[in-house]
Amino acid sequence: MSLDVSPALLEQAERGEVDEAAFVDCVRTSLPYAWELISSLVDRLREDGGEFADNLTPPPSEFHRGQLLRVLASDAIRGAVQRHFGVRLAFQNCHRVAVFPLDPAADARLERFTSVRSQVLNQSPELRDC
Repeated sequence: MSLDVSPALLEQAERGEVDEAAFVDCVRTSLPYAWELISSLVDRLREDGGEFADNLTPPPSEFHRGQLLRVLASDAIRGAVQRHFGVRLAFQNCHRVAVFPLDPAADARLERFTSVRSQVLNQSPELRDC
């Protein structure tokens, strides 16, 4: 799944540094399902507080799952999205995205969420093909 890079953004990259806000906007418009999902988790985290907010609902299609994987698999995209929202992203099972605050108080929970143990415990027969 590729980003829909505008000619202006491509020209900017060819000249040198890319404006991160323009890149983030490219991600937002290219991967709307992933953007909306992460955005809603960020909103929930800010409204409810707590150590993290996560999604447990699988994407409605492989197309949507692809958007989510694209955001989280690319270091550049993931980093830009994290900086934009001021959160840390974590990921399990092709759809279980979580957002954690930058606050060091959430570090232990993030470490548990991303542990090998948590990954194994988060498996189920329904998710074997994701």
